[in-house]
Amino acid sequence: MNRRKLGRFISTAAFPSIIVAIVVLAFLFRREIGQVFSSKERFQGWIDSFGALGPLMFMGVQVFQVIIFIVPGEVAQIAGGFLFGAWGGIFYSLIGITVGSAFNFFLARLLGVSFVEGLFKADQVARFETVISSSRARAGFFLLFLIPGIPKDILCYVAGLSRIGFVPFLLISMTGRLPGIVGSAIIGSSAAKNNWVVTLSVTGAAVVAFVAGLLFRSRIHALAERISRRRGPDPQ
Repeated sequence: MNRRKLGRFISTAAFPSIIVAIVVLAFLFRREIGQVFSSKERFQGWIDSFGALGPLMFMGVQVFQVIIFIVPGEVAQIAGGFLFGAWGGIFYSLIGITVGSAFNFFLARLLGVSFVEGLFKADQVARFETVISSSRARAGFFLLFLIPGIPKDILCYVAGLSRIGFVPFLLISMTGRLPGIVGSAIIGSSAAKNNWVVTLSVTGAAVVAFVAGLLFRSRIHALAERISRRRGPDPQ
C-alpha cells in the first residue's frame, strides 16, 4: 500500500473507527463516568487515585484530544486548572498539547495531502495551506492560532503539508495557543476554589472572544492571507 492509499485509508476508516469506539465505550460505561463527574470531589479523588501517574494521565488525555479533536480543547484545559491549579494546569496542558501538535504535524507530513483532505474539507485545507505556505507564513499562521474560534487542530495537520519547519511551527503554534491555555487554566483553578467572580469574569471574556472569532472568522482569515502575501523571506 503506497503512502497516498495509506493516508486515505487512515482518514476514511481508522479515524472514524476510533471515534465510534469512543462513543460506544462512553455509552457502555456511562454510569461509571457519571459517578466520576457527579461532583468535583469525586473527580478530584479519581485523579488522585492514580498517584504520581495522575499528571501523566492528564497529559495523555491532552495528546489524545489534539490528535482526535472531537472534544473541544478548552474542556481539557479547564480540567487541568481544576485538578492541578493554574500553574500546574498551564504546565501540563502545554506539554500535552505540544506533543499532540507535533504528532499531527509529522503524521500529515508522512501521509500527505490525501490523508488531511480525508479528515477535512479539501477547500478548507487549501485555504489554510495558502496562508501557511506563503512567504510570510509565520505572521499569518500566528494570527490564526491566536484568534479563538479558528480550528487549531486542522492548522497542525495542514502545517505538516507546508514548507514551514517543525521548530518554527511549534514555537508559533504554542505561543498562539498560550493565552487560551492560560485563561482556561485560570477558569478551572478558580472554580476549584469556588472563586466564582474570577471564574465568571474570565469565562465571560473567553466567550466574547470566541463568539467574535466565529463571527469575524472570514475577515480574520482574509487578513491572515493579506499578511501572508506580503513580500518577505521564505520560511525555513
